[in-house]
Amino acid sequence: MVVICGAGPAGLSAALELSKGGVTSRVLEQDPKYVGGISRTVEYKGYRFDIGGHRFFSKNEEIEELWTEIVGTEMLTCNRLSRIFYNRRFFDYPIRAANALHNLGPREAILCGLSYLLVKLKPHRPARSFEQWVTDQFGARLFRIFFKTYTEKVWGMSTADLSADWAAQRIKGLSLWTVFTAALPWHHTPRSHKEITKTLIDRFRYPRLGPGQCWELATQHLIARGVPVAMGQRVVSIRHRAGQACAVVTCGLDGQQVVWPATAVISSLPLSELVQILEPAPPPDIQAAARALRYRDFLTVALIVSRDKLFPDNWIYIHDPTVKVGRIQNFKNWSSAMVPTRERTCVGMEYFCFEGDDLWSLPDQQLVALATRELSYLGFCSTSDVLDGTVVRQVKAYPVYDDQYEHHVLSIRSWLQGTIPNLWCVGRNGMHKYNNQDHSMMTAIIAARRILGITTQDPWLVNVDAEYHEEVRGRAASAGGEGPMAVPVTPRR
Repeated sequence: MVVICGAGPAGLSAALELSKGGVTSRVLEQDPKYVGGISRTVEYKGYRFDIGGHRFFSKNEEIEELWTEIVGTEMLTCNRLSRIFYNRRFFDYPIRAANALHNLGPREAILCGLSYLLVKLKPHRPARSFEQWVTDQFGARLFRIFFKTYTEKVWGMSTADLSADWAAQRIKGLSLWTVFTAALPWHHTPRSHKEITKTLIDRFRYPRLGPGQCWELATQHLIARGVPVAMGQRVVSIRHRAGQACAVVTCGLDGQQVVWPATAVISSLPLSELVQILEPAPPPDIQAAARALRYRDFLTVALIVSRDKLFPDNWIYIHDPTVKVGRIQNFKNWSSAMVPTRERTCVGMEYFCFEGDDLWSLPDQQLVALATRELSYLGFCSTSDVLDGTVVRQVKAYPVYDDQYEHHVLSIRSWLQGTIPNLWCVGRNGMHKYNNQDHSMMTAIIAARRILGITTQDPWLVNVDAEYHEEVRGRAASAGGEGPMAVPVTPRR
């Protein structure tokens, strides 16, 4: 019996793949109600909202086919619109030269250009921090306008302390030069692999009732195939002996512990937590590496507004440093079925924080009041338009890429692979990789195929060398996005 810890996109994808290969598994999920992990959809008084926005788009045709298999006719195709809100103006996202120049004004545009030329004369070699990497690509002035404020909201740390790995991973191949040359009338559409830059798609798919619908349907498919999904089961230990994981121990809502024997374990648990619950415990240096891994937490304040329209975007990035909100989702613009009535709108005011900090610890009522004030201050509605609101807190939403994370992850990974080879880490938190849904799914599918004996690929190597190109339009994207990442096609045999 393969035991899968976590019923998010990774865990459920692994279970589906194992069931197709004829191997029995069971899925254990801590949440008593929702599957989908960070990709779940929460419902409040008939209003449905994401924990962040989750587009369904992948260059991996196999992942696209799996989504179609799961969701079927309930999958919609959406037009994408998202913009940056800065200095009371909307900037196109991805950045377009003409729009940015118009909104910044000629004087600021000239200063940004000079700043870019200056850094080209003396770049950071090598660029070690996010700040250095982006400054080299866009210049210091444009970095402060479009990157610094939002990035520091997201991560809660100085951009000087954030690893350059994150920037290179999310906006690889982009610079101020690509933004301006893409706007030239004689600029050609890139054709070769090397010419294409990572940009953002204009259209994507989305389940009619939100991303959680996909994983609710996946769970139904598994149960119909005889694969149990046990809810409300918190993993408290993973036992191993003689170089093999042999059992998972959970604690149910009633406080009773259950031991689940295992021939292999697939874990999407946060890597830092996984190490701490292994029995017997890893060496002290591995435990220390796990404790050093950091995460950024996240909360959504969903506001019900008595207006049929607020703005046309799916979501907007808030670069205004005078407010705490970092991003605003407009769920009605993802799918009209996310709201029960056409006369109202539900928006998600997204705040990035650390578990236990002042923002996280505010009572729900005060958070709803804060979000209401900020939505009004930004000019999208008046406070009297907000009828109701609710709060959802999400721990460990984003693995932090500080200057030591890679060393810690490599130490843990090497120890696990050498000591417990039948324990497979998958997904965003399971591998401490800031990836997206399709990448998480592929890591889990590859782990399942290793168990089935039909591939030798290492899940940890998914996406290391591949590049992701969401569109071929010669446009450049700005930082801060949630664009999908490359996942190599690994066909089933």
